Amino acid sequence: MDRQAARARWAVAAMFAANGFVMGAWAPQIPLLLPRHDITKPVLGLLILVLGVGAVGAMLFAGRLITRFGSAPVLRAFSLCVIPVLPFVVFSPNLWVLAPAMAVFGAMAGCMDVAMNAQAVQIERRLHRAIMSSSHGFWSLGGFFGAGAGAYVLSHFGSEAQALAVAVVAAILVFSAMPFLIADAPHEDARTRADEKHPLLPRDASLWILGAMALFSMVPEGSVMDWAALYLKETWGSEPFVQGLAFAFFAGAMAIMRFLGDSVRNRFGAVQTMRISGLIAAAGLMGGALATTPALAIASFAVSGLGVANMVPILFSAAGNHPGHAAGTGIAAVTMVGYAGILVAPSTIGFVVEHIGFRPTYAALSLLLVVVALLAGRTAAADMRPAAAPAAA
Repeated sequence: MDRQAARARWAVAAMFAANGFVMGAWAPQIPLLLPRHDITKPVLGLLILVLGVGAVGAMLFAGRLITRFGSAPVLRAFSLCVIPVLPFVVFSPNLWVLAPAMAVFGAMAGCMDVAMNAQAVQIERRLHRAIMSSSHGFWSLGGFFGAGAGAYVLSHFGSEAQALAVAVVAAILVFSAMPFLIADAPHEDARTRADEKHPLLPRDASLWILGAMALFSMVPEGSVMDWAALYLKETWGSEPFVQGLAFAFFAGAMAIMRFLGDSVRNRFGAVQTMRISGLIAAAGLMGGALATTPALAIASFAVSGLGVANMVPILFSAAGNHPGHAAGTGIAAVTMVGYAGILVAPSTIGFVVEHIGFRPTYAALSLLLVVVALLAGRTAAADMRPAAAPAAA
């Protein structure tokens, strides 16, 4: 076994956990911005949009940096930049500082996201097996502890103490992982240099199709996260605890399957795993749309989580190994389109629900997942064979 790659596998897992921990800890801080800055919910919505736009807008630039310098140095740089972002937001004295702080938060987290996925692709190539799904599982695990422990510290010691504690934990994870990342060479080759005139927007249509597949995979995830609780409330009058179970079971099933997903993909291949996952996720959402009781709806959303879990990791691996493009460029493009869908999805789904209701909306979203399953053949590049692995830097 390649010992360096094996150590790097756990180092990149720590990076995913650090990113997820910061994002999870950010969630309980969001409502506190309202009284702290005396702002309304629409203004808060705009600030959150600024964070998302900052993330998506920076992703292609991160891809270009990875192409030029390699994933390891870029990941080290942006992981260091993520450490202070939550205190930067929490300690902002007014809206004039808060708005750019939110944009910086999104940009640094988004760039780190692209870099750590690109590093995971390099490790997959060295190990000749999948690690992407479990890496995303560590992100989910970090988010779980960040949200849970972060909420506890916030409620007992205040928002400022929580933000500083989060920065300390993130720093410990980042500094412990940095020495063990694979020092890959710059990803630039003759094909990427030929595209030098268009450094930010690849012209390969098949790469953008992978991006559309990521969008179709992530929008249903956002629909459960943002709207399932309201669906249970309006359809069956469920109490808040039951409402919260919809996304809890979805997220729990997704996290468990992500830790199992690499073994499944190594055994059955990316294409078959993608196809079956898409159909399972579609069946779960359709079950939620047709459910006759809250329990059945919650169980259906959990089934959907099992399917959705490995779809985005496979797409990121496919993008990172897409022929004719450097890993950073491919991942950045696909990540940007996928996360752009998450930005648009909440308001778009709300508009659709208002006009046609929850059941038809979830049924329609399940069809997006069927489309992804039908296009599963486009993820074949995610399967790395030993013969295809590049020489180590």
